[in-house]
Amino acid sequence: MNLENIVAVSGLPGLYNMVGNRSNGLLVADMDKGATKFCSIRKHQFTPLETCSIYTDTDTAPLKDIFISMMAKPPIDLKSSSQDLHNYFREVLPEYDEDRVHISDIKKVIKWFNFLNEKGLMVPDSEDDKKKATASSEEE
Repeated sequence: MNLENIVAVSGLPGLYNMVGNRSNGLLVADMDKGATKFCSIRKHQFTPLETCSIYTDTDTAPLKDIFISMMAKPPIDLKSSSQDLHNYFREVLPEYDEDRVHISDIKKVIKWFNFLNEKGLMVPDSEDDKKKATASSEEE
């Protein structure tokens, strides 16, 4: 899976494809509607999904690795109880730091995964990704 050009934009719902960049902002395309718009760096912050990580007990785990684990264990409903969401996330990433990873973070990861999966973007694109996905599903 390639998360390279996918960004979250503060103040705007959903995920966006980065179409281009300028010195004063980014040109992004809404992944749902396909509409392209300019977002100024004065008004928005941009978070490339490729750089997102989740805190673990020792370091951080890249979002891509978490998504690969989630492919083997499909996410539960976002309306599930907080305890169920924590239990699910513990199955996907056993060493995540429960003090620094909040329920809103877990919901956001699940929401992003579901959205990208619906768009058909949750396909392992390298042999390493395929091996990780296979290893995750065999651990169960």
